[in-house]
Amino acid sequence: MEKLRDYIAFDLEFNQHEGVTHLIQVSAVRFQDGQEIGAFDSYVHTSVPLKSFINGLTGITAETLKDAPMVEQVLKDFQAFVGNLPIVGYNAAKSDLPILLEHGLDYCDQYKVDLYDEAFERRSSDLHGIANLKLQTVANFLGFKGQSHNSLEDARMTARVYEAFLESDEGKLLLEEQSNLSMNPFGGLDLSQFLD
Repeated sequence: MEKLRDYIAFDLEFNQHEGVTHLIQVSAVRFQDGQEIGAFDSYVHTSVPLKSFINGLTGITAETLKDAPMVEQVLKDFQAFVGNLPIVGYNAAKSDLPILLEHGLDYCDQYKVDLYDEAFERRSSDLHGIANLKLQTVANFLGFKGQSHNSLEDARMTARVYEAFLESDEGKLLLEEQSNLSMNPFGGLDLSQFLD
């Protein structure tokens, strides 16, 4: 997994109406050296009816979106927040990136880690074989709580999962180095002065 020290984790909520995807919440957090240093969160105005399923899932209502900024403004502000930083997401390659692309934002080159793919690969090791790989389930397993289907909470959980996987990788590297040293008792010594 690519090791990022300064990156954006993002998430979107959206509503489908007559085959068209309408963004209703766009969020991102910026993490630097394991800490959140900034957040972007905006609801998005839409005049199309909100599906009751989406309302139930996200808690977002038509009333919430009525006075929200227009999608063009939200995406312009989102773009300014993201800048040229690397991006991570949770299963975003399948839904969120294509939706942004529909709106003229191509983040394919900046998208560095899909945490769903990572979770899938780590299911039997770091995640002890958990059956459900939904973001909230993985985050809860790793000790992080958040409200699912709120894009700001989901962005934060995504970043926390990434940080936990990074920590796990660093721990494994450390163990590997220590076991290499214990197999070679002189491995940690500087013997160069004896070799001249």
